Amino acid sequence: MILVGDDPASAVYVRHKTRACEELGYLSVQLDLPATASQDEVLHAIETLNADPDIDGLLVQLPLPEGLDERGLVRTIRPDKDVDCQHPESVAALAVGTPTFVPATPLGIMEILHDEGVEVRGAEVVIVGRSNIVGRPLAALMLVNDATVTVCHSRTRDLGEVTRRADILVVATGRVGLVTGDMVKPGAAVIDVGINRTPSPEPGGKDRLVGDVDRPSVEPVAGRLTPVPGGVGPLTIAMLMRNTLAAARAHDEAR
Repeated sequence: MILVGDDPASAVYVRHKTRACEELGYLSVQLDLPATASQDEVLHAIETLNADPDIDGLLVQLPLPEGLDERGLVRTIRPDKDVDCQHPESVAALAVGTPTFVPATPLGIMEILHDEGVEVRGAEVVIVGRSNIVGRPLAALMLVNDATVTVCHSRTRDLGEVTRRADILVVATGRVGLVTGDMVKPGAAVIDVGINRTPSPEPGGKDRLVGDVDRPSVEPVAGRLTPVPGGVGPLTIAMLMRNTLAAARAHDEAR
């Protein structure tokens, strides 16, 4: 894992991934670079892990500090080590339905739906958010699984009218309380991907982690609603570990 800068959320995510590796017996290597790191310095870190035969999976923790060419750096990750599905080759394979790796968060969402017995085939799915990490790859994955998919974003007109059609509603925008109960179809499965830090209502209390869904108003309407924290996050890490295991097995077969 390559961590550039000191973004608190990114540091937490990397710590959780490192802990998961330790629990599973994976070798874990973390390269930390300052926020002032140049494009060439980050590139050198990627090339170091690309060339290390003991490393089966490689990811650059996103987002990167301003001034770095994220797309250019991601293109240098070896596709056979791209366990977070960031390389354009991996993205293209997912888009045509033949992925080697699937991005961890979308894969975790699919795992939640499967475990909860939520039928994806034929379902109307609305995804709020079109990021390259969640929204876009999840839409491709839903299509592969025969869902009817609508992707909403900041320019979508009358968002509530669209979200109320959803049998499965996924919200991944980073905006606290964006989706309220009147925007949800009764009985819908609602997946809250948002992780937002808000001040505690108690003086001197710790900040709280909340999602993009207004839980008090949505919970009575939805058939299922993932918690924040503790919902999608742990599944994301588990799927990253699964992808890494698949990469390790592929490398062993090729040796």
